Amino acid sequence: MIIKIGIINVSDRASKGIYEDIPGKAIVETLSEYLVNEWEKVYAVIPDEQDQIEAKMIEMADQEGCCLIVTSGGTGPAVRDVTPEATENVCQKMLPGFGELMRQESLKFVPTAILSRQTAGIRNNTLIINLPGKPKAIRECLDAVFPAVPYCIDLIEGPYLECNTEVIKPFRPKTT
Repeated sequence: MIIKIGIINVSDRASKGIYEDIPGKAIVETLSEYLVNEWEKVYAVIPDEQDQIEAKMIEMADQEGCCLIVTSGGTGPAVRDVTPEATENVCQKMLPGFGELMRQESLKFVPTAILSRQTAGIRNNTLIINLPGKPKAIRECLDAVFPAVPYCIDLIEGPYLECNTEVIKPFRPKTT
């Protein structure tokens, strides 16, 4: 079975072709380094419109069968930043520890990390993680939280994610 992972770059300008979609490519590159499994990306670049973000997350989770959806952008305090609200609306359970750890990691580099509203949540058998929009911050945040991602996906009855342990070391508790 091929594992499907959704990648959504939330950006008004990238969705109009004004900016190159560098954040989405950074997510693909990072996940390709992390994962040993064969996986297929389900990809979208959409504007900062809450209804479109929600619809794309629902489509990727429910119709496409993505076990993981990673978003970039729309997590700041600006008026048009609505990715966390969209995530909260489509998820049955929120996982605030993801956002807490990402902000803590980002604070090592920039004091404005406290303005970030990254979060994560579960929709059925899909983990949704909101990342910032800057490629450097994407990698820093994924490096911080990804060790917990494979086990989280195990717990929600998703596919078994196998990682390249030379790049990222996932944590799965030892069974007794």
